[in-house]
Amino acid sequence: MRKVVAIENMTLDGYVDSQTGMGFEWTFRGYSEEVDAFGNQHVRADVDTAMYGRRTFEGMRGHWSQVPSNPDANPGELAHAEWVNNVDKIVFSTTLGAPDWANTRVIAADAAARVAELKAGDGGTLAIYASPKLVHWFIDNGLIDEFRIMVHPVTIGSGTPLFHDKATLDLNLLESKTFDSGAAYVRYQVA
Repeated sequence: MRKVVAIENMTLDGYVDSQTGMGFEWTFRGYSEEVDAFGNQHVRADVDTAMYGRRTFEGMRGHWSQVPSNPDANPGELAHAEWVNNVDKIVFSTTLGAPDWANTRVIAADAAARVAELKAGDGGTLAIYASPKLVHWFIDNGLIDEFRIMVHPVTIGSGTPLFHDKATLDLNLLESKTFDSGAAYVRYQVA
């Protein structure tokens, strides 16, 4: 059985989206080569399917599809672009037409049943990236097995929280790590 994880960057005050620009411009404060390497080599090591809500998907597609041809891209960006451009992707949307990104399919209806089918199938971890409203829906439908959260040493005061005001979950800490940049990684299993 496959598991669903939410892989998130989060502010210390609990927000994952500032609701401006791409929504996570605040991550610069806790970002470092060490954090990047840990994320690429450890946090997403078992992921074979990336899942997004429409808004996040469109931003990721617009950014990462262009990185390989960007002469200013650093090795970490190039490595992540290679992964994300080639990994299987699912976007949950009732309004998106053709996804126009390699290895992407759209789930527009019967999402809970489709996710249950994916979880019952063979393969690696199904990971929701950013997409806080999609995470809220997955929480409400009892479909998240684990949270992998990079907490950044910054507060932004408002935005979209990782856990909406109706979310009630019991979580078991599986792992934690701190970084010289001030970021802290926590991995929780839903009990």
